[in-house]
Amino acid sequence: MKKFVLKREEARLRPEDYSIRYADLLNKRQLEAVFHDQGPALVVAGAGTGKTRTLVHRVARLVESGVDPAGILLLTFTRRAAKEMLNRASFILDERCRRVKGGTFHFYCSQILHRYAEYISFPNNFTIIDTPDALEIIQLVRTQLNLHKKNKRFPNKNTLYSIISTCKNKHLDLRVALMESYPQFLNYQEKIEEVAKSYEEYKSGNFVMDFDDLLIKTAELLEQHDDIRIKVAGSHRFVMVDEYQDTNKLQAKLTSLFSSVYGNVMGVGDDAQSIYSFRGADHQNIMEFPNLFEHTKVIKLEENYRSTPEILNAANELLAQASFKFDKRLYSKKPEGDKPALVKAASEHDQSRFVAQAVIQLREQEIPLNEMAVLFRNGRDSFDLEVELNRKNIPFVKYGGQKFTEAAHIKDVLAHVRVLVNPMDTIAWNRVLMLIEGIGPKTAQDLFEWIRLANNPYQLDMSDSVSKSYLTQVKSLSKLLLQAKESELSVSETVELIVEYYRAFCEKRYDDYPKRLKDLEAFVNISAGFISLGKMLEELALDPITATAVDTEENQKDEPPLVLSTIHSAKGLEWEHVFIIQCLDGILPSAYSVDDHEQLDEELRLLYVATTRAKQMLYYSYPALAQSVYGDYFTQPSRFLESLENKYLETWQLIEEGQTQLEEGGDKLLD
Repeated sequence: MKKFVLKREEARLRPEDYSIRYADLLNKRQLEAVFHDQGPALVVAGAGTGKTRTLVHRVARLVESGVDPAGILLLTFTRRAAKEMLNRASFILDERCRRVKGGTFHFYCSQILHRYAEYISFPNNFTIIDTPDALEIIQLVRTQLNLHKKNKRFPNKNTLYSIISTCKNKHLDLRVALMESYPQFLNYQEKIEEVAKSYEEYKSGNFVMDFDDLLIKTAELLEQHDDIRIKVAGSHRFVMVDEYQDTNKLQAKLTSLFSSVYGNVMGVGDDAQSIYSFRGADHQNIMEFPNLFEHTKVIKLEENYRSTPEILNAANELLAQASFKFDKRLYSKKPEGDKPALVKAASEHDQSRFVAQAVIQLREQEIPLNEMAVLFRNGRDSFDLEVELNRKNIPFVKYGGQKFTEAAHIKDVLAHVRVLVNPMDTIAWNRVLMLIEGIGPKTAQDLFEWIRLANNPYQLDMSDSVSKSYLTQVKSLSKLLLQAKESELSVSETVELIVEYYRAFCEKRYDDYPKRLKDLEAFVNISAGFISLGKMLEELALDPITATAVDTEENQKDEPPLVLSTIHSAKGLEWEHVFIIQCLDGILPSAYSVDDHEQLDEELRLLYVATTRAKQMLYYSYPALAQSVYGDYFTQPSRFLESLENKYLETWQLIEEGQTQLEEGGDKLLD
């Protein structure tokens, strides 16, 4: 009997046939993006134009049209963003949307590599190291090569890691990377290559990967094994990449590989908000998208739902100065507001006084503190302001800080988990063993050599390297590891066992151990949400938790605080009133960028990002006089504000209370 296979015909639904009334919920351009079906598309989404809303509704529309959710890949720059989008899609449609594959490039690449580990000569229980672990390995390699003893300055571990990572992410030859960013180390090119080679060998020998490896090895896997590429890409009917302007060269290549079977790829982002070149992001990726993907449909989202027309006029004028951009002009249907203020203060301290007093006045007008933000180019730019805010008893929070999984006490506990998952992880063993009093680097290395060859690497008390002086402690460690490995414990029970063992070390090592023990209790609770130790390590490495009890002691009785933030950390956020301080040439733009057109463009985009965070009112401020180690000097306001000053900004004059007001109209009082 012959068989004839009938292909499934997908119904072509009209907008009015869907259960969700997309046309009532979206503007014309958003609707065009949501209903784009076949072939590549680039959605150039200006600040505040509903980018996330568009992505969420496109996911829902694809699922509602009959596309298998498992055939949709949504790549974002944080797993939290992907989760929130899929939750929103599920809310407006149904639970099918939760089956969409969502996450970061690193997370998705990790899943692929675990599935095909044998093809890259790795066991499937390889572990992922974070940046502090990578730095520790590089320092170890640097020391083993005796490069720490050089008479002339050799790059430290942070610089070496940055050089190695830059070469990988930007596809640069080492010499080119050194000439561009570290010309002072050109004479050490061969030695740096030696460090890079030893670093790679160390990772391979210990079955660990850093974040860069996840992208590189996935790209190599798909390029070298066409059958695997077809299988992986064939599972993606539709690929969407959020924040495409923040991708690096590797991520652009992976986007192409992931969509290479069906070709239905959509990049969503804003070229004007590409501000992360220091992390390897390549502004050219979004500009070149139509060339990389033939017959790309470009859709521009320009209606802004966040800011007043006056703020958008300033933003558009800033963007007009950029050399490399997609032409677009943001507009808003919101009521007119005040022009952004240009505030010239006599000194940095007067600038701080202005901000603090303006914040108090706005608060008296019933604008909550957490609806105001002060943004700046560098963390140090707010030091004087922080003193003034403390003096006036204004609560504030400064964005940035140590991640939960980077805190020493959490890393100690995680090191025990890592050796359970991957007994070849030297860095983890080193951390575990050196907690024991009497064990130093030499003994730890000897023990690890024994571990490599041992039938059971957790029976440490059987090693000849163990001295009687710390035999009891080693037995305790062995007992812990064997119990954790051989008992059928849940993830949280295992973590709780390790925390109980570690408690004595914590109390002995840290004066603030009560706070750290709170973190460890919280960690036990967090671990209950994972199905395996390996999965927990992977997810915490790829999507670290931010707050710890050590550096975040919230005062529940106080009001939500004023926000201080670098501009980089503020991207994606919004506030009613935004103060941008230290708008000076040499700071914004940075002095290092003024001779490079591409870097100068990125500095301009940085000010554009800061500008578009404001919903109701915006203040640019700068001091006329600044201080340096060489004495006081007169400043120049940011060159980017020059074309805005007369038409789009209102000049504010700060006048001390009690002084005669010399000019009329538009002057503001500093009391």
